[in-house]
Amino acid sequence: MAAQPVNPASSRSKRSPIGAPPGTLIADPGALPSRLTLTLIAPDTHHVIADAALQDVATNRAEWPLVWLDCVGLANVELIAAIGTCFGLHPLALEDTVNTSQRPKVDFFDDHAFVVVSMIDDAATQRYEQISVHFGENFVITFQEREGDPFEPVRKRIAAPTSHRIRNRRADYLAYALVDAIVDSYFPILDITADAIDRIEDAMLAGPQKGQVRQMHELKRGMINLKRALWPLRDAVAGLERAEVPFVHKETKVFLNDTLDHCMRLIESGETNRDMLTGLIDMHLSLSQARTNDIISFLTIVSAIFIPLTFLAGIWGMNFDPEKSPWNMPELLSYYGYPLALGLMLVIAVALVLFFRWRKWL
Repeated sequence: MAAQPVNPASSRSKRSPIGAPPGTLIADPGALPSRLTLTLIAPDTHHVIADAALQDVATNRAEWPLVWLDCVGLANVELIAAIGTCFGLHPLALEDTVNTSQRPKVDFFDDHAFVVVSMIDDAATQRYEQISVHFGENFVITFQEREGDPFEPVRKRIAAPTSHRIRNRRADYLAYALVDAIVDSYFPILDITADAIDRIEDAMLAGPQKGQVRQMHELKRGMINLKRALWPLRDAVAGLERAEVPFVHKETKVFLNDTLDHCMRLIESGETNRDMLTGLIDMHLSLSQARTNDIISFLTIVSAIFIPLTFLAGIWGMNFDPEKSPWNMPELLSYYGYPLALGLMLVIAVALVLFFRWRKWL
């Protein structure tokens, strides 16, 4: 049975109290401890600092042309606020980073951009999480709710022995690469769903089963959740592609346009899968109803065959005494009465079956 996806809109995060000043950071009670990974990037080299401290960021930021700070876990709001102060992030962007029920979007500030997207961090269970990407001219900061992301290909490109495009360009290209990796991570989910739909369709044509409806409804719910994530994600990527800000460069917009095409393909595939599931559910209901009608027709024919036989048995079972009167069922004294009665019933049953087949009712 397909794993039931987690609805990205069903998460409950701790929000700022009513009337609190804008930019107030309140950690979700279930948030994980924050852990930093700092990646320092130059055209000819790179360096990764695992379990980094904020002091490592302050020390190395000025010495490297591009830094990528990845924060996993959002429990330490003091650390998140300090990161915001270090990089000059807008307080409203930090508040939306901590409140993990945001709709995917992009916001632009004076010297940096803020992108919120929904990411599937576990393909097996289709578990969603919010990831926030802040980037300026020479830095990229990502905030994740928990371990697990689709960024490993990006990390390998950064660590490649030969100089790669991602090490020679600025922060907007790295931000594009991260968003593109998130978008591409949806393709396996759609492929898994399409394969599951094909298997259900083949099994359904062999004979509808009760459990198939539940599977299809779970898959359809997953496609609905996917739509809720992909449509605003498309708008966010389109906003980046159309942005007229100095830290999103023209050469990067060509790649963002490709990511936008990927979003459209995902949306179209999701809509196709959802339409197929709707059609399969309707077909399952039709096949089940047709099977029920066949059963009812068969039982009706069986009942029609036994009606005259029951009538004859009822007549001969009235126990009138033929010795009292010649009109009182003289057949009961016949020497071959029993086999003749059964033979007559058999002839009537066979005749009815042949009649039903001639009328194509059977």
